Amino acid sequence: MADLRVGIFGYGTGGRVFHAPLVDATPGLTPAAIVTSNPDRVAQARADHPAADVLPDADALFAKAGELDLVVVSTPNRTHVPLALQAIEAGLPVVVDKPFAPTAAEAAKVVEAAKAKGVGLTVFQNRRFDSDFLTVRKVLETGRLGDVFRFESRYDRWVPKPRDNWREFGDPAEAGGLLYDLGAHIVDQALQLFGPVSDVYAEVDRRRAGVSVDDDAFVALRHTNGVRSHLWASALAGTRNPRFRVLGDKATFTKYGLDVQEPQIKDGLRPGDPGWGVEPESDAGVLGVNDDVETVPTEVGRYEDFYAQVRDALLGKGGFPVDPASAVETLRVIEAAHLAGAERRVVTL
Repeated sequence: MADLRVGIFGYGTGGRVFHAPLVDATPGLTPAAIVTSNPDRVAQARADHPAADVLPDADALFAKAGELDLVVVSTPNRTHVPLALQAIEAGLPVVVDKPFAPTAAEAAKVVEAAKAKGVGLTVFQNRRFDSDFLTVRKVLETGRLGDVFRFESRYDRWVPKPRDNWREFGDPAEAGGLLYDLGAHIVDQALQLFGPVSDVYAEVDRRRAGVSVDDDAFVALRHTNGVRSHLWASALAGTRNPRFRVLGDKATFTKYGLDVQEPQIKDGLRPGDPGWGVEPESDAGVLGVNDDVETVPTEVGRYEDFYAQVRDALLGKGGFPVDPASAVETLRVIEAAHLAGAERRVVTL
């Protein structure tokens, strides 16, 4: 059977580092078209994927819609909704990068449009396939923590000088700032582990000189099952904090280090290569109480599972990897966090 042909909007970090390499590495999928008008990115796309058509704009891709089986939207946040709606109208299944949309209402509009047209839709929540997150899931499944009452998650960076790109732009349509960028991951992970949220409290700040969007955030969630999630994201974290800490009434699990798949792709590694998705042993987590702890081997990261599941869904052999309705819920929580931070109060969902 011929490979399913994939069109990719955008060849910045998302398209070049994540989507195109992962599509290319997935048996049964091939990057057939890449949309970018930046001359440097055009040259890079042609060098990386010589068999793909490199197109200047969305109209050029949609003119070839009949030759494609899937499109990926990996462009600035403000374009996610219009491009996704255009793809759905053309009858093309679509993967939308995170954050799904600037608002939950716009995201819900895309979900409804896909349902109405019977077109496949999913969201690239790739960090559900991170090694550290998969390890937390496995620890929870053992039951050795007992009744979990608090989940702590940190996704920190050291970026003292603001970057000149759309993630730092202040227009609300851009959905810039850390809560939309990194928050789309850490909120999604909390919801995946512990379910719906009833209350949201947040401290959302701008710490670097001249920034237009939040660059330091703390979010506290109360899940309907009683678990509390404490989530941090900062552009000014100069030393390592635990990536995850999960507290139960029988034990605590603590994990340092960040999934290695993104830097590995940047270094040229691909799924199946030796060492793919394998974190250093020194970053393994520990489980236990006081000095009575044991090392928990870190699971292997599996970004390749995302597009393998997309392929199977297109072939009618399973569901898409991420229910877009879950991405709508993540956006609802992010919006509540922005409101809670601005009004200095707890927001009830």
